[in-house]
Amino acid sequence: MPKVILNDIVLAEHPNPPVVEGNYYFPPESVKNELFMDSDTTTHCPWKGDAKYYNVNVKGDAVKDVAWYYPQPFDKAAHIKDHIAFYKTKVQIA
Repeated sequence: MPKVILNDIVLAEHPNPPVVEGNYYFPPESVKNELFMDSDTTTHCPWKGDAKYYNVNVKGDAVKDVAWYYPQPFDKAAHIKDHIAFYKTKVQIA
């Protein structure tokens, strides 16, 4: 089961999250939302749409823009609406 870990804390876990461009997209209900704070960062993908980002603070380790999601994806990415993906360089994905 894929899971996201930071400082020995599981941030997200799901048996079968969708994979897009090599990234797991975890459904919102599989993520520990209480650990996340909105970031001011946004980016644009030509086929997925506009992404918003989250910061996280776990055991005193603040990580900026650790994860992103698409609140209003384009039609081709509708299956990952509000699903959360994580930077592999900022967390452990097991």
